[in-house]
Amino acid sequence: MRIGELIAFILYLAGMLGIGISLFIKKKNASDKDFFLGGRNMNPWVVAISAQASDMSGWLLMGLPGSIMALGMGQVWIAIGLLIGTILNWIFTAPRLRAFSQAAGDAITVPQYLNGRFFSKGKSLQVISALVFLVFFAVYAASSFKACGELFHTVLGMDPIWATVIAAVIIIGYTFLGGFSAVCWTDFFQGMLMLVAVMLAPILAWKAVAAGEGAAAVELTENYWNLLPSGKLDWASWKEILSGLAWGLGYFGMPHILVRFMSISKTSEIKRSRTVATVWIVLAMGAAVCVGLVGKPFLGEIANTEHVFIEMVRKIFSALPFVSGILLSAILAAAMSTADSQLLVSASAFASDVYKPILRKNASDKEMMNVSRLVVVVIAVVALLIALDPNSANIMGLVSNAWAGFGSSFGPVILLSLFWKKMTYKGAVAGIVVGAVVDIAWMILLTGSTGIYELLPGFLAGLIAAVVVSILDKKNVPAETEALFAEANALLNEKE
Repeated sequence: MRIGELIAFILYLAGMLGIGISLFIKKKNASDKDFFLGGRNMNPWVVAISAQASDMSGWLLMGLPGSIMALGMGQVWIAIGLLIGTILNWIFTAPRLRAFSQAAGDAITVPQYLNGRFFSKGKSLQVISALVFLVFFAVYAASSFKACGELFHTVLGMDPIWATVIAAVIIIGYTFLGGFSAVCWTDFFQGMLMLVAVMLAPILAWKAVAAGEGAAAVELTENYWNLLPSGKLDWASWKEILSGLAWGLGYFGMPHILVRFMSISKTSEIKRSRTVATVWIVLAMGAAVCVGLVGKPFLGEIANTEHVFIEMVRKIFSALPFVSGILLSAILAAAMSTADSQLLVSASAFASDVYKPILRKNASDKEMMNVSRLVVVVIAVVALLIALDPNSANIMGLVSNAWAGFGSSFGPVILLSLFWKKMTYKGAVAGIVVGAVVDIAWMILLTGSTGIYELLPGFLAGLIAAVVVSILDKKNVPAETEALFAEANALLNEKE
């Protein structure tokens, strides 16, 4: 264990917790809108970078580089799919969701928006949405906790169980105290750290390789540098390409990213946020791919390719452990920025969409926030149990399962609700349920045999179900829909 790295980790974690405490003191009498959505008054730069940081998780610095290092350039299609999905989400979803969520009763959660969009007094959509959140977010948060545990175990020699628990306590702490504002501001700083670290590491590693300081000659797998995984445009390559590009569909249904769009101060600020987010994702994703590619000539063969960034940074800064500790804190940043968002969105969904409308209709803002904080702890405990299970998937596997679940269930419904006036409440329910069921069934039964990522069939099934049921239910299109679209379009055309 290097003392310098330990000091860097302690200072970093203390800083993140300090942000939560300071915002708790500043906003201790805040309303539920302040706690769950930052008062719908967030800075566009903070929204943009926090959205991307919460999106990436430990996958950016461990899962993706590890996959690239192990299997080669054929794995880059995931990064391409995510890049395309990010840009399209900011162009098509962000401005309309910001406007429509305000027009639909000033909704502060995704389920609230959907209920308001269809002028429904029923609670089934909110309950189903909240349950989907709880299940998939627990899996997603588990991947973040697992990344933290692996980092502390690898770098500090700490027992991975205790390492994972400590990271979870810190994340719970600032989410519990500061709510959405704390999550966004910590994610902003964490996003900047992630970007610097992931760009700096491969540049310095490549300079070392060019100077003859890399590993001895290593054997590369066949087609390692080929964008076509099998080396030719056959079905084996098409499966990888389609599955990789399908990752981009997940963005349209990712609740912890969608709430960022809803929180921005004005619809007119979306363009600025979109530019910042696009630059961030291009640089970060490209650098992460470079980490995987440079890892082979710099490090040679390593036992766990998901540790390529860790090993790279530690080798580069072997004489400067405090500096390596600061850069390795980027993994904590990636993991924590995702986990905190997921915990908060899950908690807000349960408190706002289940507890108050069904269990305690007269619940005060203070009671709502206390319930949400309790839910944060419960979900974190479930995520910890998943992360600590030796039979659970690796980081990449956990992320891919949760990502597909959200993209399949909510992606088609969100897009249709923003662009298709004839969509109905029953169509939305059908889209969420069918998308989730097909996604899970495909993952369990067919992903291994077909090689197709479950997000693609799940998304298509959810889209078809939502359209078909809405057409059959066309008599139940609310009369107020035209007025809602008119109000949302007016917000979209607001001048700065």
